[in-house]
Amino acid sequence: MKILSAEFVTSVGSLAQLPHEQRAEIAVVGRSNVGKSSLLNCLLRRRGLARVSAVPGRTQLLNFFLVNHDFYLVDLPGYGYAKVPDSIRRTWGPLVEGYLAAGRDLRAVIVLLDARQGVTEKDLQMKRLLDDLSIGWIPVLTKIDKLRRTVRHVHIRDAAHALGLSDPQAILPFSSKSEEGRESLLAIINDCMYTRSNPRGSSVDSEL
Repeated sequence: MKILSAEFVTSVGSLAQLPHEQRAEIAVVGRSNVGKSSLLNCLLRRRGLARVSAVPGRTQLLNFFLVNHDFYLVDLPGYGYAKVPDSIRRTWGPLVEGYLAAGRDLRAVIVLLDARQGVTEKDLQMKRLLDDLSIGWIPVLTKIDKLRRTVRHVHIRDAAHALGLSDPQAILPFSSKSEEGRESLLAIINDCMYTRSNPRGSSVDSEL
């Protein structure tokens, strides 16, 4: 897939504000500070399109980006950051779960995992939610450039095991800095969009 155009469309703070256009969607989710905005900017090659904040938990809305005038890439709020006020944290769950369960043309969810921290209980909760909703998901290990080459395979293997994936190659290593994994992720998105193939981390492969 080639990115010919990408533009921010809208931010959504309630389910009533979701776009009414009938377009396919790919969502991106992960815990706060996992590098979600950096990945989006790298993937779309539009510097600053998704705001990168030094403060984890800053993204509190669903952000819709129109790609190639064809489909939406949806940036979901980060989860799991302890310093976010309880009043804000309580709104995230219903908003994200409501979006995922809304019956939209959601082809897959890209689940971002920090290569250095591994899979957390919050990540597993998100994985179980997607499985319960029968939504295919794509596990992506971000910040892979932060790991030494000699230990990368161990972190990838451990992440696959924690997610219940039988094949470690189901985990996609990604670096926003070096763009490692960019073309592979675009190819996976293309398959989800136009061939309806099962994402790497679909519940079919899960043993949890």
